[in-house]
Amino acid sequence: MNRYLYDGTSEGLLSAVAHIISEEDDVERVTLAERENTLFEEGCYISTDTAAAEEFFSRLQKQASEAAYTFYYFTMAEREGLETSMLRYLSLAMRHGSKVNGYLTHPAVKEIVTVARKAGRELHRMKGLLRFEKLQDGAYLAKMEPDNNIIHPLALHFSKRLRAENWFIYDVRRRTAARWNRGTLMLGAIEQFTAPALSEEEKAVQALWKTFFGTIAISERRNPRLQKSNMPMKYWKYLTEKQGEQ
Repeated sequence: MNRYLYDGTSEGLLSAVAHIISEEDDVERVTLAERENTLFEEGCYISTDTAAAEEFFSRLQKQASEAAYTFYYFTMAEREGLETSMLRYLSLAMRHGSKVNGYLTHPAVKEIVTVARKAGRELHRMKGLLRFEKLQDGAYLAKMEPDNNIIHPLALHFSKRLRAENWFIYDVRRRTAARWNRGTLMLGAIEQFTAPALSEEEKAVQALWKTFFGTIAISERRNPRLQKSNMPMKYWKYLTEKQGEQ
């Protein structure tokens, strides 16, 4: 069984997959892993080729658009050790098109699709659960701790819906932030974060929102299990209406 290595980046992964598919007759007999740079590491290292990666992804979009989305969501999951499964998944996608997502009896397809769907669901959920708070300087801040690295697509989503405002999205877990200012979106790392003061207007709005949220609740129809299914407790930390609840 041939073993290949790559540099751990998304472009590197696509470069390696493109190379292997073009050179190997039986992808099922190939393994792919991130290079660890250890002394006795075995395998053929494939250098990242940005042009080759872009060309392969472009073909994937044309031949299997659903698989391209699956790969995109998979990269947000930051899951290690699934490169061989991704290689086999993409090889099948290039042969069978978007139908590949229905081949869940294949272990690699099931593994990749499951991981990607979880990341996609969290991204969709956070579009509704993210809470922006107005700061004293007039800008808005939203904090989150998602399981997946979704800050980039989430920021793109809000750059289209909150174009007239200046705002930040801060991923506490990864210490990364997205900033929208005067029509420009920027992303970067933050070594140290100090929570800025909220505006008095924001404090008043939050108080009103908590009152409204509590008032509209119908005790006879209270369904904690359903609520936690739609709004998992791991997100409550940054939800204004759920502050103080367990």
